[in-house]
Amino acid sequence: MTPLVIRKVVSQVEETRSVAGRSDEGGPLRKVAVCAVVANPFAGQGYVEDLSAITDASAEIGTLLGQEAIRLLGGAPESYGKGGLVGTAGEQEHVNAAVTSIFGNALRDAVGGGKAWITSVTKPSGTDATIDVPLAYKDEVWVRSHYDAMTVHVPDAPHADELVVIAVVANRGRINARVGGMTVAEAQADVRGGAQ
Repeated sequence: MTPLVIRKVVSQVEETRSVAGRSDEGGPLRKVAVCAVVANPFAGQGYVEDLSAITDASAEIGTLLGQEAIRLLGGAPESYGKGGLVGTAGEQEHVNAAVTSIFGNALRDAVGGGKAWITSVTKPSGTDATIDVPLAYKDEVWVRSHYDAMTVHVPDAPHADELVVIAVVANRGRINARVGGMTVAEAQADVRGGAQ
């Protein structure tokens, strides 16, 4: 397996302490994005049927991004998401190949995530684009308090022949979340009880 060649890794940390002039007992909301800017092995080639060179190599990127995200978060995450950008000499399917379940499982293992589906977003872009990476609770996608996103910006990327592969983690749900639905405690009880 040929690894994806990394040009640079960019990290972004955001900490919110209050919303609408108040906070709650959960403390600050800390979000971390870690982005790997990698060469797109299929840039400029037109339609290519087999994208496994990206998919197979994405596990290594998932582990790297997950480990760095945990280091910057300073503890275990409650929610996570993944995303990516593809430069103009590639196609969106190339970056989708970089964030399949192979990447997701490696990310999940690195951050101690649960079995819940990992939210995801990708898009083609030029350099200096932004992308809103969605977040959801790591053990149960139906925990509404953790529906969130982080706006990520990677300067000078992606170049036309690059991919930007992104992992985002957060230490808690939204500050002052109050729209009901399943709670974290209920989701944890379901996990312990073996519910899927």
